[in-house]
Amino acid sequence: MSARRNLRRRYHGLMSSRSLTASGAAAALTALALLAPLPALADCKVAKIAELPVTLIGRRAIIEAKFGDHPARFIVDSGAFYSTLSRASATEYGLTMAPMPDWFRLRGINGDSSASYANARNFSLAGVALPKADFIVGGSDTGTTGLLGQNILGIGDTEYDLPHGTVRLMHVDGCSRIGLAYWSAGKPFSTVALERGDGGPWKPHTIGTILINGVKMRAVFDSGAQSTIMTLAAAKRAGVTPDGPGVVREGYYTGLGARQLPTWVATFDKVDLGGEILNHPRFRFADMQIDGDILVGFDFFLTHRLFVSNANHQMFLTYEGGPVFGLTPTGARTTTGERLAIGDTAPEPTDAGGYARRAAVLMSQRRFADGLADLDRAVALSPDDGRLLYLRAQGRLANGQPLLAAADLDRAVTLLPTDSDIRLSRARLRLEARDPDGATTDVKAADVALPPGSGQRLQLAGLYERLDQPEAALANYDAWMKMHRDDADRAEALNGRCWARALLDRDLDRALSDCNAALKMRPGYASYLDSRALVALRQGRFADALVDYDAAIAAAPRNAWSRYGRGVAEARLGKMEASASDLAVARSINARAVDRARHYGITP
Repeated sequence: MSARRNLRRRYHGLMSSRSLTASGAAAALTALALLAPLPALADCKVAKIAELPVTLIGRRAIIEAKFGDHPARFIVDSGAFYSTLSRASATEYGLTMAPMPDWFRLRGINGDSSASYANARNFSLAGVALPKADFIVGGSDTGTTGLLGQNILGIGDTEYDLPHGTVRLMHVDGCSRIGLAYWSAGKPFSTVALERGDGGPWKPHTIGTILINGVKMRAVFDSGAQSTIMTLAAAKRAGVTPDGPGVVREGYYTGLGARQLPTWVATFDKVDLGGEILNHPRFRFADMQIDGDILVGFDFFLTHRLFVSNANHQMFLTYEGGPVFGLTPTGARTTTGERLAIGDTAPEPTDAGGYARRAAVLMSQRRFADGLADLDRAVALSPDDGRLLYLRAQGRLANGQPLLAAADLDRAVTLLPTDSDIRLSRARLRLEARDPDGATTDVKAADVALPPGSGQRLQLAGLYERLDQPEAALANYDAWMKMHRDDADRAEALNGRCWARALLDRDLDRALSDCNAALKMRPGYASYLDSRALVALRQGRFADALVDYDAAIAAAPRNAWSRYGRGVAEARLGKMEASASDLAVARSINARAVDRARHYGITP
């Protein structure tokens, strides 16, 4: 996979096009109206349907749910028109699936997939029972149970308050002329007009008009997109092309389906989101098709508080601090130059869950010391909560404290011995500490606990591979692939299965088929070329092996397996001087890899 470039962040002030006097008064008036309605605003009624606590894990906002008594975790995905499950998740929770019509396809930025339909009558969300919950089944595994989409999020109005770990489902009536950023407490807020839906029971997407380089863009506000990205066509309309000055090729973008899209990143002149103006933002863009021009993703939701009024077709937002669009604003000013404070006015948490959610926000902002301090408070309040210990372990790992993380994981395993997240995390840590026996114990425990088609079986297969257990790795690749036919990680699984068969010197024609399929999806990937080269080596096609090893080494010259394999191929072809050089380089890079290859009978 292409390495992402580290981009220097630029520092600019965040500006509001509203005047402090006018919009500040309006915001204060709104707050009063919501908390203690004035006579003139008595018709404006705001009621909270549900408050859903959210935990940020990586670049995902997670809400806890249950199917009966079985816990589940959903990603808050405002860009999903409907709540979805993978086939593996639907099977795990015992849901009956019915096929969707042949014409129905789940479509994403880089592909589509077939789909089924499932209904759950024992589903609860953050402790609130839903008498009937419908799901579309299909698409890529997300690493969670599924996506929480607009058929639930859009039942009324929605407040996305990820900086404070909460999503609120709201009901608004009679507030068409009221700014609903009730939390702004006298500070300016921005307003984005939203497109009207088609009159159905929910609004399938949150789409508003913003300005980029002065050009109107249809922006899809998508909390499920891990980063903001725009289409190539939209970038061109804003005057930016892949071959333009300062444009950098940067990695790939994935979504629903098995394809990956090449992306570029560039600095634009200005973005205006309903009055919130940022100068010189950096946006990624790709040649993709979406219902809009730009996906405004998790990075934006993490730094803003948004009230999406589907009833009034408006979105109200305030900037809450932190990096957004490649910038770290040092402050906010009105267009008249008056400085505005950016401060967190949220009340101090009062329980372990509150501290944990605030810690997750801080961790997402890479404020590790502050986040760990909150996790310490959470654990002190609830010392026997294994998931809190797991979260603190992840924070300690991110902060470079593996020994403290190991202590937390040991305690968490004692409390939750069948939790696969905890077991797999400790297995990886034990492998790094060169404790293969301890890692094997955890991997086998996770293997027993996981359902047959779990998305985590792909991780499990990779761990078995690192533990020199290709037989178990192969079984897990097979199990994963049966339930993940259209997954974005399918190429990785195909390559892993090819490699496992090559190590075992078994079913080599099927191994070659897997490697060819993986390379068709990801042309030129060094690790995939290396796997196919090993298959050719096992089959005695030494010239073919040499071609793939040459290509793999050109892309990744410090791979000891590729260097060693090429040395073996060269020896079989009588190129003894070149072979001796490659074998020596391989041992200098990683002597253990050379010993592993010999263990599998791969010798010159």
